[in-house]
Amino acid sequence: MPTVKTIAKMVLAAVAFAGIAFGAALPAGAATPEEAFLIELGLTSTPIGHAQFCTERPAECLPNLAVVMTEELTGARWQELLEVNARINATVTPVTDIALYQTEEYWTYPRGYGDCEDFVLAKRRALIELGWPASTLLMTVVREPNGEGHAVLTVRTDRGDLVLDNQEALVKLWSETPYLYIKRQSQTHASRWVDLDDTRLAVPQVSSVGR
Repeated sequence: MPTVKTIAKMVLAAVAFAGIAFGAALPAGAATPEEAFLIELGLTSTPIGHAQFCTERPAECLPNLAVVMTEELTGARWQELLEVNARINATVTPVTDIALYQTEEYWTYPRGYGDCEDFVLAKRRALIELGWPASTLLMTVVREPNGEGHAVLTVRTDRGDLVLDNQEALVKLWSETPYLYIKRQSQTHASRWVDLDDTRLAVPQVSSVGR
């Protein structure tokens, strides 16, 4: 297991690498609205793992009384995204729900180990603790190129929908990732989900979330 010093070095290296890449990935005015922001459709079914999470933690699944549609992406806010993504990725070991809990889907906060959705929950909580509006931090279900289900955190900023991913050190625009976007949390209610209109390709169905 990595030492605290090793983990700290990993976090700093990831933050530095991602920070260098940001200027090229998202310069001011480079993205069209379609490339920058996901299009939401109507309400849809809640993933079974998140429904169970809300049953166990109802206080975290309430309506957002003060909905902030996008957060201004200042330099300080950008650094927070880089740091949180790098820190959680470095300190949590990916393990499937089957291996950890002997069940297909179980969403919870990781204690050193976790599936992809557990990384997302940890990152969302960490950013809320830093003052990010909960309505801008949305758990999102996607489909990987190999057909596997996956979960990422979509962060709604004034420069676009950015993605924090346990399989990626960089923080990218959603349209720069290899995934098909299927559904995510509603901005108005933490326990509700909405379909996404990813028109780049036909969106397949996801029965469960993977790594």
